[in-house]
Amino acid sequence: MAHILIIDDDIHIGNMLEEVLHSKGYLVSRAYSGTEALLLLENKKPDLILLDLMLPGLSGEELLPKINDTPVIVVSAKADVADKVSLLLNGASDYITKPFDVNELLARITVALRKPKTAESDSISACGITLHSDTLTVSAGGNEVRLTRTECAILKLLMINEGSAVGRTTILDKISYDTPDCTERSLKQHISNIRKKLMTADGIDHIEAVYGIGFKLK
Repeated sequence: MAHILIIDDDIHIGNMLEEVLHSKGYLVSRAYSGTEALLLLENKKPDLILLDLMLPGLSGEELLPKINDTPVIVVSAKADVADKVSLLLNGASDYITKPFDVNELLARITVALRKPKTAESDSISACGITLHSDTLTVSAGGNEVRLTRTECAILKLLMINEGSAVGRTTILDKISYDTPDCTERSLKQHISNIRKKLMTADGIDHIEAVYGIGFKLK
């Protein structure tokens, strides 16, 4: 039975969600502020989090980067596309705008819980760097830096194909299921972000652009 944590200070919405989720057989916990949620997560590990953004104390945007290895569906009244893209780039699994259709939210929850949790529970090393997919971190030169889920998926693919060029289309096809925010237009920016983070860690430019093909780890 999956355990879902609702982080929302709106008591009416929280009560409605709890009732609906209970009726579908889910275990439900509640937190009414970002600070309370952070304390709760130190002792409990839910299978999924429903996160509001407008929270007292620690906001949803501030809380999101502190949540590791748990899918997060943002449930917010903010409808701006830039807000959605930013949150997806920074670790959210999905985003649904208030007011929402309960059946749509339940479907999104089902999809989020369907993704295998063990798919990113390993570590991989190549070219002097080690990627820890379960914590979304990479170690290089004795230092550790944090990645977004999209950056982690891209870097893992390049590391698996160490020394060989990976085409842009191949990258997009391989990671599109878990990282829908990565598009042909945004891929170059994701690569640039990874390069900068690795440079910060060990001072080495690990990723090479291969003209007409894509990118490779060197």
